[in-house]
Amino acid sequence: MDKLKKYYCILFIMLSVVFADSDNVDEVTKVGTAAANWLKLETGTRAIGMGGAFTSIGGGLIGIPYNPASVAFIKNQEGFLSKTSYVADISYHVLGYGRNLSGIDYIAFHGFFLDSGSMDVTNELYPDGTGEQYSFRAMCFRAAIGKRITNRLRIGVTGKFIREEIYTTHMQSFAMDIGSNFNTGIFGFVIGMSINNLGPEVKYTGDGLKFECEEEDSPTGYCEKIADSHILPLTFRFGISNEIMGPGKIVDSKYHRFLISVDAINPIDYTLYGAVGMEYNYNDLFFFRGGTHVGHDTADWSLGAGIKLGISDYKFGLDYAYVNYGILNYTHQFGLNFEF
Repeated sequence: MDKLKKYYCILFIMLSVVFADSDNVDEVTKVGTAAANWLKLETGTRAIGMGGAFTSIGGGLIGIPYNPASVAFIKNQEGFLSKTSYVADISYHVLGYGRNLSGIDYIAFHGFFLDSGSMDVTNELYPDGTGEQYSFRAMCFRAAIGKRITNRLRIGVTGKFIREEIYTTHMQSFAMDIGSNFNTGIFGFVIGMSINNLGPEVKYTGDGLKFECEEEDSPTGYCEKIADSHILPLTFRFGISNEIMGPGKIVDSKYHRFLISVDAINPIDYTLYGAVGMEYNYNDLFFFRGGTHVGHDTADWSLGAGIKLGISDYKFGLDYAYVNYGILNYTHQFGLNFEF
């Protein structure tokens, strides 16, 4: 009983840290000062169903965007693909593959592709459209490596190529993420930390920045505007989680597992906000998830469910997640994962 009381005290402190700073949405922020904000979109159907509280979960392939150290939890080989119907008819797809190389070294590849759908081109002369159409597209290709330092500590690094296009203008660059996952050995608590989107400032270029000018200024009769440089959305994530129910856990159960996770997220262009997530697992077969964002201006609560089937060493999983974005409506996510 004393052990259980100590556990709940730690859990209460953990939740208090996140909720204490959740009323700061009205503070002056740097919203709109970073480029490629789509890099902060949550991916991975399991993670989305848990409110994005996934930094310390060690979720293998799908956890790489939250914490590169997740790659060091791949048991053998994993594959993953998902589709998200986001707000305003935006959709994005994710696919990846990861492999355990030696029990100590791990590698994975992860692709993200976003498309806004077609939109009408307008200008001051044709406010209802010129007859042309354009779209916003973005992609991020990650290559991650991980290492198991000890049975309790794992680290990971991700290098990524990013590119976005809007009409005839584009931007591309390289960035990296670093992260760690540490099992404290104290009442089953696991700590995860990561720094995402470390990279140089980026600049947009392309025909969309060109304008007519005097021939003396340019032989072609067109000059190009010099675009400002923008920072990438550098983000620090800190998470703590605990599987409080399961074999040998605080609540001992052979078939039932219950996991709780809390994240604190601090982007360079926004205020500190949090995420809280939970997952119930029956016999590694049926999964039910829930979560919420704390102090975020759009994302609210989420729900998710999944099923995993397998024969021998081959496993197949189907996951679904629903997220309520308040006035922006809701989103649906579907994901398939494979273990072999």
